[in-house]
Amino acid sequence: MQLSDSMEIDSIAPTGKQYLLPIDEQTSPNQRLFPLTASVNDQDQLMVGGCTVTDLTNQFGTPLYIVDEFTLRTACRQYRDAFRRYYPGESLVIYASKAWSCLGICAVVKSEGLGIDVVSGAELYTALKAGVNADRIYFHGNNKSAQELAEAIACGCVIIVDNWLELKSLSDIAPRPIPILLRLTPGIECHTHEYIRTGHLDSKFGFDPQQIDELFQFVSQKPNINCVGLHAHIGSQIFDLNAHQDLARVMVEFLLKANHYGINIQRINIGGGLGICYTESDDPPSIDTWVKEVSQALASACQARQIPLPMVIAEPGRSLVANACVTAYTVGSSKTVPRVRTYVAVDGGMSDNPRPITYQSVYRAVLANRMSAPCTETVTVAGKHCESGDILIKQARLPISQPGDILVVAATGAYNYSMASNYNRIARPAAVLVANGQAELILDREDYTDLLRHDRLPDRLRY
Repeated sequence: MQLSDSMEIDSIAPTGKQYLLPIDEQTSPNQRLFPLTASVNDQDQLMVGGCTVTDLTNQFGTPLYIVDEFTLRTACRQYRDAFRRYYPGESLVIYASKAWSCLGICAVVKSEGLGIDVVSGAELYTALKAGVNADRIYFHGNNKSAQELAEAIACGCVIIVDNWLELKSLSDIAPRPIPILLRLTPGIECHTHEYIRTGHLDSKFGFDPQQIDELFQFVSQKPNINCVGLHAHIGSQIFDLNAHQDLARVMVEFLLKANHYGINIQRINIGGGLGICYTESDDPPSIDTWVKEVSQALASACQARQIPLPMVIAEPGRSLVANACVTAYTVGSSKTVPRVRTYVAVDGGMSDNPRPITYQSVYRAVLANRMSAPCTETVTVAGKHCESGDILIKQARLPISQPGDILVVAATGAYNYSMASNYNRIARPAAVLVANGQAELILDREDYTDLLRHDRLPDRLRY
């Protein structure tokens, strides 16, 4: 796919003025609110991937996830190519599919040469069905079931072992040497939401560093456990690069300790966590800058300790897919509470985007059918669910809206569909992949029969 002549909407000021900037190979998707192909046509309507958003909503309905293939591919290529450029040794980028696991997204990522990170048997199944080779799938999770471990062994993927129960179970059931990485807790704090900090010592993930000697001694005595690498992850939506630099140095010290026990560590997985723009005030590092810093930190740490460079593995999720997607809603009712606020309701909410109620996440919205209309009021964009906390955006600067307007929320590709629910028996939205003016469904919209598919009515209650 070639770079297009489209112009991206970098920001939309409170006056409604658009700032359209050209895109090129250096444009980092995680630093832009909207997909790279976003533009405004001569009818004052938002376009993504060469498709007019209002045309898409007329065809596929709302709420609707709209995924720009070009933006997703650009992010994949920037990660892949930057590691080749900055890291002197071998590298592999794997997509953290918990951000959005479905056949279409996994297939695009796979076609760009990336592997897949999964955290459940169903995510593993999805990756395999999308055509990903098992040896490029890494299986995470702090409480894998016996069935999931059996499925991982059977397909031949790499298992990232999180705890003693899992390690001992694998040593008992593995019929042959199986490749594993050990997940270690590095004890590094990072500036992010409390719920998504995973590298500090008080975390449910990973082996405690105080148990390193016992851990490596155990692994060294198990011939059916082939420990090929070490893994750590310090959190997500991170803007501070210092934490990742510290992580590289800590991981090299763990590697040296493993070598002392005769364990040949060939791979270091440094996790992911690069942040993105959700609003104009966010200022994350670019993909290129992040890769350069972590690559140089790991190479320098290895050089300082005079050891060969291991393969470096990174597992971005949010920064690959989030800014490639927008969600379109139809505006419905409104309510003004004098001297307090005005509520504008849309036909979705916490069932298709639970991040605001879960993480207090902040988003940016526009009216896709009237892009140049002045943003003259501050409103609260509310969902349709029977829940007072079902608020998508508390203070959205928007034009005066009318029922039937198409409201589009930016940067919704990560943890929106993947965390979606059927609360109030609301059907989950459809998703389309757009490219070069064409749109293809990658997820069908659920209907009432889907919601009842697994219901069972006891015979004694039938009339």
